[in-house]
Amino acid sequence: MIRSRLKAQRLAFLFLMGCFFFNYPLLSVFNQGGVIYGLPPLYVWLMVSWLALIVQMAWVVERKGD
Repeated sequence: MIRSRLKAQRLAFLFLMGCFFFNYPLLSVFNQGGVIYGLPPLYVWLMVSWLALIVQMAWVVERKGD
């Protein structure tokens, strides 16, 4: 019971992190000119942060125990 509640809290936190990552103020920081590995910084930010959230969610869900 406690582990499932802790897992739910962690997933809720990751959801809020995702809302913060993909909201206007932070996206406007990366929507500037320039190039990172041939891509605009906004695209790099979106893909890297999306990948980070997926990896963290998989880690939380697949975790055996504390």
